[in-house]
Amino acid sequence: MASSSSSSSSGGGSSSSPSSSASGYLFGLVWLGAAAYASYFFLEQAYRIRLQAIDEFGPVIHEFDPYFNYRATEYLYEHGAKKFLTWFDYKVWYPLGRPVGSTIYPGMQFTAVFLKNHIVGDRMSLNDVCCYMPAWFGALASLLIGLLAYECSLPQNSNMTLFGVLVDAMKGRYTDDKTAASRSSGGSAGRRIFGLSSPAVECGVFACGIMAVVPAHIMRSVGGGYDNESVAVSAMSLTYLLWIRSLRSGDDKSWIYGLLGGVAYFYMVAAWGGYVFVLNLVGVHALALVLVGRFGKKVYLSYSLFYAVGTALAVQVPVVGWAPLKSIEQLGPCVVFLGYQVLYLCEVIRKKRRLSRADAWKLRIRVGLIAAIAGIVLVMLFVPSGYFGPISSRVRGLFVKHTKTGNPLVDSVAEHQPASSQAYFQYLHHLCTLAPIGFLIVVFQFGDGPSFLLVYGVTAYFFSHKMVRLILLTGPIASALGGIAVGRIFAWAIGQLWGGGDEGET
Repeated sequence: MASSSSSSSSGGGSSSSPSSSASGYLFGLVWLGAAAYASYFFLEQAYRIRLQAIDEFGPVIHEFDPYFNYRATEYLYEHGAKKFLTWFDYKVWYPLGRPVGSTIYPGMQFTAVFLKNHIVGDRMSLNDVCCYMPAWFGALASLLIGLLAYECSLPQNSNMTLFGVLVDAMKGRYTDDKTAASRSSGGSAGRRIFGLSSPAVECGVFACGIMAVVPAHIMRSVGGGYDNESVAVSAMSLTYLLWIRSLRSGDDKSWIYGLLGGVAYFYMVAAWGGYVFVLNLVGVHALALVLVGRFGKKVYLSYSLFYAVGTALAVQVPVVGWAPLKSIEQLGPCVVFLGYQVLYLCEVIRKKRRLSRADAWKLRIRVGLIAAIAGIVLVMLFVPSGYFGPISSRVRGLFVKHTKTGNPLVDSVAEHQPASSQAYFQYLHHLCTLAPIGFLIVVFQFGDGPSFLLVYGVTAYFFSHKMVRLILLTGPIASALGGIAVGRIFAWAIGQLWGGGDEGET
């Protein structure tokens, strides 16, 4: 009798009646098919929506800046990279002329020529490639934001709460990857179907779909609108995705993605001057991880590789030069990088000497003071020589009242005015409601990677509120947060309807 009872109990605990197993397998097939079809549908619509101008008027470059970019691309295609980088165009800004090759961000031009020479060949003209590129990269950006939302919703990455992490930080506790992985295998882990995680997949699919249609992104990725932002948003999204991937819990080798993130950041630098925002955002997030007690070997390696590789490559772009190490608005991430080296040195000493918490803090304070004094001395030596460049007028316009930056050209541009609530609704629409819900969900489904969404959300809102043009930067984060909100609610509803919310693996 006991044996029978034990056998029955064992069978019930392993989920394993044939009908239950078959039902779960059928659910998995339907779920996987629906997710795959929805992803394909959203990406197709992302592409088709952006082709409306081309479908109506043909492959025509429109607006002034896109045509200037096309002319530069044409020169690069006909004369090669060496002549392009030393090209002085006497026809623009006449009679002064302009050294085009060394004063523009050439990433988009090089991308177009690469696609023409190595991908499409004679099947498309260079003009057509430039016209279609915004639509191609618009669909790519939608996919990347979907992957970013998926990464931030994985159980092992979102098994803490912000308040719990802050309490642990105040008590000097650190949740390592093994503990985080064990938490994700508990009751809040969700469901795994054919190796994929639910509700992470739902969050990714909906984020992809939202990014496909959000006006904040469409306005800079319409076919024929051959401008830097059309490529840069994809480069920016890829950089964020790889940075977050480098912080994945339970993966001891994930820091290698920090190196890849540095390479993606280099492409972002080559494509658009907005790379300054990307660099500072990652730097602020790295600092935030320290402040909430999440600094560890993986975080150290990820950020150190990201910054070292990204900066080493960024200075190779002619228009950038040594700005990452001289421009005031780019020195913050450099300070964080140096601080990471100091912190990691203290951690190595602490473990080697087996110091107590109090002694470890004394060590950090001593080493930190020495490093700070050395830094101040170096700054005092370099400042009189004019080594550090001033804050650019556009960045200055983010912190002083509009029309008072001191630069008449910047002050006269309408898109540099502060954003209004009407502008947010025009470019984000229902994401004005969904994104804050997603923000709150991330607060309670917290982790090293998802914390980036909180930092990004607050930062993007602050700067877009100062300058309406920067609402472009809110498109990716609003789509990711909105996708997380809709995806988690949708996954919960499907779970209730199909299997009562049971968790497990199919």
